[in-house]
Amino acid sequence: MAEVVVCPEQFVFGLDIGTRSIVGTIGYMDNKGFHVVAMEVKEHDTRAMIDGQVHDIAVVGEEIKFVKEQLEKRIGRKLSSVCIAAAGRVLRTINVNVSMDVDEELRITAEDIYNLDLKGIDTAHRKANEQEQNVNFYCVGYTPVKYFMNDYEMKNLEGHKASRIGVELLATFLPEDVVDGLYSAVEAAGLEVANLTLEPIAAMNVAIPEQYRLLNIALVDVGAGTSDICITKDGSIIGYGMIPSAGDEISEIIAKNYLVDFKQAEKIKLAACGKKNISFKDVMGMKMTISPEEIINLTSPIADSITKDIADKIYELNGEKTVKAVFVVGGGGKIPGFTQSLAKHLDLPEARVALRGKEVLTDVEFLMTNVKKDPLYVTPIGICINYYNQKNDFIHVTVNGERVKLYDNNNLTIIDALMQIGYPNEQLFPRRGPAVNYTLNGAARMIRGVAGEPAVVRKNGKDTNINATIEKNDYIDITPSTIGQPQTMKLQELAEYKEDFKIEVNGMSINCPKFAYVNGELQPGAYTINEGDSIVMENYYTVRQLFEFMDFSLEGVTVEVNNSTAGFDDKVYENFKVNYRIPETTKPVIPDPEPVEVVSEEINPIPVYDSYDSIPEPEEEYVRPTPKAVNQAKPASQAPVEEPSPAPKLQNSRIVVLINGKSVILSGKPNYTFVDIFDFYSFDLSKPQGTELVTTINGVKAEFMGPIYDGSIIELYWK
Repeated sequence: MAEVVVCPEQFVFGLDIGTRSIVGTIGYMDNKGFHVVAMEVKEHDTRAMIDGQVHDIAVVGEEIKFVKEQLEKRIGRKLSSVCIAAAGRVLRTINVNVSMDVDEELRITAEDIYNLDLKGIDTAHRKANEQEQNVNFYCVGYTPVKYFMNDYEMKNLEGHKASRIGVELLATFLPEDVVDGLYSAVEAAGLEVANLTLEPIAAMNVAIPEQYRLLNIALVDVGAGTSDICITKDGSIIGYGMIPSAGDEISEIIAKNYLVDFKQAEKIKLAACGKKNISFKDVMGMKMTISPEEIINLTSPIADSITKDIADKIYELNGEKTVKAVFVVGGGGKIPGFTQSLAKHLDLPEARVALRGKEVLTDVEFLMTNVKKDPLYVTPIGICINYYNQKNDFIHVTVNGERVKLYDNNNLTIIDALMQIGYPNEQLFPRRGPAVNYTLNGAARMIRGVAGEPAVVRKNGKDTNINATIEKNDYIDITPSTIGQPQTMKLQELAEYKEDFKIEVNGMSINCPKFAYVNGELQPGAYTINEGDSIVMENYYTVRQLFEFMDFSLEGVTVEVNNSTAGFDDKVYENFKVNYRIPETTKPVIPDPEPVEVVSEEINPIPVYDSYDSIPEPEEEYVRPTPKAVNQAKPASQAPVEEPSPAPKLQNSRIVVLINGKSVILSGKPNYTFVDIFDFYSFDLSKPQGTELVTTINGVKAEFMGPIYDGSIIELYWK
């Protein structure tokens, strides 16, 4: 090549280390595009590179050194760093579908989505390792293709509620030995790696500008040993792939048919692109002359086989659908008929499959004479351009004392480092304690465990989080997340247990709490629910249970439910009406006692007091019957009254009680029970003013048929 025309102060040195040759490029970028200052091509003398992978580090290092020294002479300065690319043929692209359960009562967060992506990457990483168990892979990027919510496709999961979320994810990996081989060969030439990219990405930078990546387009880089494939759609790269056949397959059939060595076969293949006859000598020294058409006819079957494999891979990467167009770059695709055959297998018009060379290099200026724009230069120039687009390289960080090497995609985070060392995903996020599973009226229920504490993450000694960005030589320390405690719940905490229902008893509305049978046994509200419990919450009371709840004896009582005579085991549901009667008993005839002084009908009003401290005696008009005249029931604390003989007839008595702080006189009966107060004290039971009727005598819950005495203090109100 001619001497350099211009050499700016700032430039980039890129190397395309291929299977058949090494192409060195020096240039610079400005607002007009990329300018190539110098180029140097060195074909391999031996098979030191096979299928894009370095097999002989020393030999490849010497060849790189030769290219470097030739370029140094052209630009008049020393070269110390270089940009390189890893071949697409060594990529492992794994497509996975994963899902996970989430709490359907909570909204999906960004952390949930990130956790889902991590599960997908981890699954893809495991698949890559299963395919090649002796290879250590690095994840160099991933793309969520689709998200799913309850098995339906959803563009954005955040903020929704669901019981299950999923993702279809594409993850790309590089083998460690491939990267190390490239680095070692470059270092053997006295250079250090300034930037590492992938060959399909480098070619994409030139062949498919970013504004065209909204289209569903395939890029096929047909090299010597393999054909690398890249698919774009909706503005991003959705898949990488390769097939292990390319230009060398065509050269080999020429070499075998015409008895020439591999180098001569390569020259014959390239000459077939022209129109002139091709002359050469075979290994026997015989001179031969053939036409380009003869070469094309010979190579058509192998070219058809290669394009069929490429088309099948494109269908696979593109969801079993063809693409809108295909760009072909690289020397292997220059053989006549190659693009037409690929168009046929992709069911595309021939115009939609094109060899891209001069057309995609319109923004590239060659500052050397006698240089033609060629598809062979797409990848080398793309490697240089990639240096300006992003800074990709391998860096080292330390995680919990372990040295880790990472592919720097210019946006590395702590989670990338943890993923590289295989840190358990479940130890990053809070883990809930054991759940308690039970059934309620036959329906499955679960009490979720208490959430634990998240992982504690520190970077260079300072607290941070797993999404923090990292740079080379960072120190990362992480303490695993914890598992929470089991959650406990009592029967009385169940919403169904708290829902009282009302039953009307003798015109009074009674709030009846529900009760529960656990595993066939009646349990109180304080019972703690255990794993596997079968809970039955009844929505009725039997007559017997209702009267037990009211602390009322059924002895001698007649009961009607909804105006029909009922047995004690009959069921009483919400809003049922219950009435009961106590049959009158025959009492002995008692002779009239000695006359007693009759109380005047005019009784002064009893004053209302604001406190319960003391009960005032009634005014003088009120005369308390003497013990001899009244056989009155006394509280247990009061001494029994001596009975006269013979027993006198029971006489009506009058007592004074204090109801809600107001003195009330009860009269007309020999003794009194709690229900008698409603004949003398105005209190409307037909219109509930609350959820519970509070009834107490001297501070103790009242029984409906419980006795009351002179001076009893009664509380009666709705709660």
